[in-house]
Amino acid sequence: MSVDYYEILSVSREASSGEIKKAYRKLAMKYHPDRNPGDKEAENRFKSCTEAYEVLSDERKRDIYNRYGHDGLKNSGYNGPGNADDIFSSFGDIFGDLFGFGGGQRTRARNDGPIPGNDLRYDVEITFMEAVHGVSKEVELTRRDTCWTCEGSGSRPGHQKQTCPTCGGRGQVVRSQGFFQMSSTCPQCHGEGSIVTDPCNDCHGEGLVEKTKKVALKIPAGVDTGARMRLRGEGEGGRRGGGAGDLYVVVHVKEHEFFKRDGDIIFCRLPVSMVKAALGAKIEVPTIHGKNTIDIPAGSQSGERFTLKKEGVVNLRGRGKGDMVVELQVMTPVNLCEKQKIALREFETLCEESGQDTEEEGFFKKLFHEVLGKN
Repeated sequence: MSVDYYEILSVSREASSGEIKKAYRKLAMKYHPDRNPGDKEAENRFKSCTEAYEVLSDERKRDIYNRYGHDGLKNSGYNGPGNADDIFSSFGDIFGDLFGFGGGQRTRARNDGPIPGNDLRYDVEITFMEAVHGVSKEVELTRRDTCWTCEGSGSRPGHQKQTCPTCGGRGQVVRSQGFFQMSSTCPQCHGEGSIVTDPCNDCHGEGLVEKTKKVALKIPAGVDTGARMRLRGEGEGGRRGGGAGDLYVVVHVKEHEFFKRDGDIIFCRLPVSMVKAALGAKIEVPTIHGKNTIDIPAGSQSGERFTLKKEGVVNLRGRGKGDMVVELQVMTPVNLCEKQKIALREFETLCEESGQDTEEEGFFKKLFHEVLGKN
């Protein structure tokens, strides 16, 4: 009596093709002969689940099996997967995923077509103001480009590549190991199927030569550190007619001494004298776009913030400009002359006589009252 294919794979009769493939992969990993050398039972289980998968993964065979069972399959000409070569030729994609190689008669296609160039990366450092306003730069890059003499073929003009004698032009070499035949990239032609017998004098058979080229960079206003620009066709040159790769420019912005940035918003600390903060004043403020003014009310303190609309960075997506936030930093006078010291002492005396507590006195009174419980 034949065993049920669904039972072998431990799936229901309504299982999808994806569920069937997943179940087979799990069993194939478990019972694969390479993982169970000399274990006949594991080898038989491996063949059984492979036979089940071959039937249930094929819609026509599965339909015949569902209707007429094993006899129906035999009457339709199916007699199982056969030997190991049949197994690997049928399921090379499965075993390639599981073990990283193709089996049996399955070999990778030779790589003798156009080869596109590699993408390259270039890091550029710009100033804070260049990032804010945008800048055009010309940079000099050294890269490998398509050889003009051989047009990337690697062979001397008038000469052709020869079929690789090691792999016979297949790009793959096959070796047997017990139950399996494993293929790998040909070590002589590196999978191309052909070799250069008369190398180009300029590129020495590589198809690429090192060249220096000046590239124009147009960095838009509003970029920040980490921004990437893609320049199509400015990467490494291709071979055998393949197109050039792309150049990715990564931007790095230097910090500014006065301005700080968060997205499109600019922050800055504005030092003001104690007198202006106490009496109030109209103060000129430098911005990334020029100059502006803010009105500081009398009695302003350090840390107070004022917003200047649309004095920030241009948004890269066309949403206008951000704002600029100015934070006051009240400066305590230093290096006072004797007259200044006298004036400040007189000011303190006046405050005391008028009954006005200074900020310092108010702080200590609160501290004594709440922490020490004193009046």
